[in-house]
Amino acid sequence: MSRAVLSIGSNIGDSLSHLQSVVDGLGDRVLAISPVYSTAPWGGVAQQDFLNAVLVVDDPALDGYGWLRRGQQFEAEADRVRGERWGPRTLDVDIVTCDEVRSDDPELTLPHPRAHERAFVLVPWLDVEPDAVLPVEGEITRVESLLALLDEGERAGVRRTRLVLKRRSQ
Repeated sequence: MSRAVLSIGSNIGDSLSHLQSVVDGLGDRVLAISPVYSTAPWGGVAQQDFLNAVLVVDDPALDGYGWLRRGQQFEAEADRVRGERWGPRTLDVDIVTCDEVRSDDPELTLPHPRAHERAFVLVPWLDVEPDAVLPVEGEITRVESLLALLDEGERAGVRRTRLVLKRRSQ
């Protein structure tokens, strides 16, 4: 079993369709889908808000690098251009965790090195896994505790929408 938590986001084009393309592409590998959130951009680049969600996925044939390749494939299909760091994008697929793997490989750092700093990851993750934990600096920490440590402005920038990502019949 290879279980991963994916954070997906978009703020260019039809953002909801870009997010839905990941759900559709993963099909029955998707175990849980968070609500869709509108989130303030992170990283100081002036741009429009993002739509973000978290998926819990499972595929015994994929490891962390397999999930990375699938995410990159979805990004390419959405015509993702890697330009400015933390800049606007059609689709961003980040692997937050994969099983209990820890990796310092520059290509795939697990768990995601900044997930604990990002309310747009933690808030939707708690929707689908209220007891989620994340290793931070070698310590296993409850995600709800990590969220409580973030600045109120960071948390307030994550707003639940009425938009929904749906599992579609295969």
